[in-house]
Amino acid sequence: MTGMADPHIQLPIAFDVVATFVSAVAGALVAVRRHYDYVGVFALAFVTGLGGALLRDGIFLQGGPPAAVRDNRILLAILAATLLGIGINQLGRRLSQLVLILDAIGLGVYAVVGADRAYAAGIGHLGAALVGVVNAVGGGMLRDVLTREEPVIFKPGQLYGLAAALASGCFIALLTGFDLDAESAAVAAASTGVLLRLLAVRYDWKTRPLYWKDWQEHGGSVG
Repeated sequence: MTGMADPHIQLPIAFDVVATFVSAVAGALVAVRRHYDYVGVFALAFVTGLGGALLRDGIFLQGGPPAAVRDNRILLAILAATLLGIGINQLGRRLSQLVLILDAIGLGVYAVVGADRAYAAGIGHLGAALVGVVNAVGGGMLRDVLTREEPVIFKPGQLYGLAAALASGCFIALLTGFDLDAESAAVAAASTGVLLRLLAVRYDWKTRPLYWKDWQEHGGSVG
């Protein structure tokens, strides 16, 4: 069964704004940590906050101009995130932990937003869950590429892509299988994804590379 476009299942724009804001703050903090100037901080906040949404709208949905340029609140969220990232630079050593927390929140919320937008556009259940994952990890992936880091999703690590897949998959399941309203399903599914990601970081739950023994022989390095 494929999902049909239904305006009643679409989440309010507030979910987009929240996901954009927290993801953009994480990007801004990375830029601050790298000693970028104001333009650089804004640029990295923009890419991190909106990268996944632009991939969602431009590649999968193709329903006209992206949501980011149709609603001023989304761009204002990027600007606010940039200013906040600059303002909390004094946190110093706690900056990395804050980035992880914000990144986890953005991951979970964006996963359900992407799945919701895709399902409402008529994409089937599995396809909508996939779009949710792309929406969730796209900004962080582009951020890592631009800062010359290997994207987290490509490496053995602490359940990054799996947390996004759990959130988007749970959202579709709760929405279609349990007949929950969109907002309740979104809160439950996003919370599940965020919790899994934070627990994985806290207790160091990790995936393993395909060739585990070879990886160990090379000192745990990738590449």
